[in-house]
Amino acid sequence: MYQTSSKSQGFTIIELLITLAVAAILLSLAAPSFRDIIKNNRLVTQVNLIAAGLNFARSEAIKRSISVTLCKSDDQVTCSGNWQDGWLLFEDIDGDGTVDAGDTIIRVGAGQSSGVTLVFPGKNRVTYNANGFAVGFNSTFKVCDDRGFTYGKGLVVSNTGRVRTAQSADIVSCS
Repeated sequence: MYQTSSKSQGFTIIELLITLAVAAILLSLAAPSFRDIIKNNRLVTQVNLIAAGLNFARSEAIKRSISVTLCKSDDQVTCSGNWQDGWLLFEDIDGDGTVDAGDTIIRVGAGQSSGVTLVFPGKNRVTYNANGFAVGFNSTFKVCDDRGFTYGKGLVVSNTGRVRTAQSADIVSCS
């Protein structure tokens, strides 16, 4: 005589439902912070793209020994529109900030992600001279989303042409 013992090797339906309920609660708590991480990454990406464009413009101005302009462009041919629509980088032979017949377009930047705004208050362009200076164009690029300026990122362009990341005190609005 022998006895057979049968041990269950699985979960009961109640254990499974409790586990799923706990997982759902934890996911609902994590979702809002994950959304903020995605939005912050979008802002940082846009700041990095404009910083790369500005640094490239400065290096091209020095390399080519000629004025190079980065301007807002919605059609990627002329300096027009809004900064968030895109930008244009070109040799600016006469330094007037507009694409003329003899000017060569060097690079075009795409528009911003949806829901992201890019402003450069009071400035339609940044022109670097042959020495890499951006005299008269010192201001702050501001990148914001629907959360407002408290979450905004930015870049400060100095008269010397240097680009640095803005501090929170540099971004007091998104306009």
